[in-house]
Amino acid sequence: MSDIQAPRSPSTIERHITSVYQSLGMLAGMQLDVFTPLKDGPLSCAGIATALGVGADKLGPLLYVLVNAELLTVNDGLFANTPEADEFLVRGRPRYMGGRHELLSQQWHWAMQTAGSIRDGKARMKLDFARETPERLTAIYRGMYAGAVPGGAALAPMLKAAGTTHLADIGGGPGGAAIGACKSVPGLRATIVDLPNVVSYASTFIAEAGLQDRVSILAGDVVAAPPAVRYDAAVVRAVIQVLCPDDARALLRHVGEAMDPGGHIFILGSILDDSRTSPALTVGFNLTFLNVYDGGLAFTEAEHREWLTEAGFRDIVLSPTPMPGGQSLITARKA
Repeated sequence: MSDIQAPRSPSTIERHITSVYQSLGMLAGMQLDVFTPLKDGPLSCAGIATALGVGADKLGPLLYVLVNAELLTVNDGLFANTPEADEFLVRGRPRYMGGRHELLSQQWHWAMQTAGSIRDGKARMKLDFARETPERLTAIYRGMYAGAVPGGAALAPMLKAAGTTHLADIGGGPGGAAIGACKSVPGLRATIVDLPNVVSYASTFIAEAGLQDRVSILAGDVVAAPPAVRYDAAVVRAVIQVLCPDDARALLRHVGEAMDPGGHIFILGSILDDSRTSPALTVGFNLTFLNVYDGGLAFTEAEHREWLTEAGFRDIVLSPTPMPGGQSLITARKA
């Protein structure tokens, strides 16, 4: 018998090299709004190009990438949305998420700086919400808002079951979680709490949603002190992961101090299991976090449990079901 082995194939490497083009194609499709002209039925490449005001010669290759990415189909030269693309990537649909392209383009650009940040020992694309330019914050928050609204809406059954009347959206930025929750829970009031130069961005989104009478804004640094408002529930969405451990501890302690006894906290975000190897999306997000925050990362379930217990919360549960956008959910009750 021969001991000579067949040459190993670099199949895993080639798969990673190839798959990136589908993701970049999806991003370009979202940026161009390719999917909306197809909401009423199939179109040719020329028809889509006319609707978008672009040239068909450049658009054609992208459309076939989107077919390969299983977001479009093609039959006899006519392109159509897949059911998933039609539900989530057509502008105006209730579950539209195409507006996330601004944030995605930034996140992927940040992740491409990973080797440099590791070599430097510091975040190369550092993001400081207290000092960012209005232009950069506007782009970030438009993307965040599109992802936050479905997350807030998904909390509706839990908020109703708890009898929640006043929800605090801690570090809420544009207020998507608060707005999504108030749209889904009749009579619910909400207060968006964030840094002074950040929370004002929420006013536009509140007005667009027609919720000025139920959603308010409050400037405050919850890491430094409890918010100056009382509430019976709080959502902390995509906040813990931007903080160092000491600041995360302080924020949860201050959230608890302003909460009515028996109130509930909902932590939505990137939460690792204790092995730090899953969920895969969260493991991957850490490549973004290490490039934009000096101390922020996706922390583990055990770390969240420790900090919540120290802050006076009990009945801590990690949901087995991912929330919209693949985020994890931890719920707890103030003792």
